[in-house]
Amino acid sequence: MPLYAYRCDEDGPVEVMRPMGAAPPTVSCPACGADATRVITAPRLRGDGARIAAIDRAEASRTEPTVVSAPPPRAVGPRPAPRLDPRTAALPRP
Repeated sequence: MPLYAYRCDEDGPVEVMRPMGAAPPTVSCPACGADATRVITAPRLRGDGARIAAIDRAEASRTEPTVVSAPPPRAVGPRPAPRLDPRTAALPRP
């Protein structure tokens, strides 16, 4: 069953599950009882598990960012030389 999004002027977003195509243009807000008008949103399409997990992490980071106590440790030792493309090997380096 699709989830339809509405917006109440007093309380903000309201989501309602209705059968496909049966969503009215307005519903009453469950918090205050005022009319909430329907808003158009992007469809939430199903995908593979990795894609859904990435979308969920991105949405959660908007309101619940991950907090760290320290920066990641630096790698010890010299960095490996970057692989050069043979087509640009003859170009001068800075």
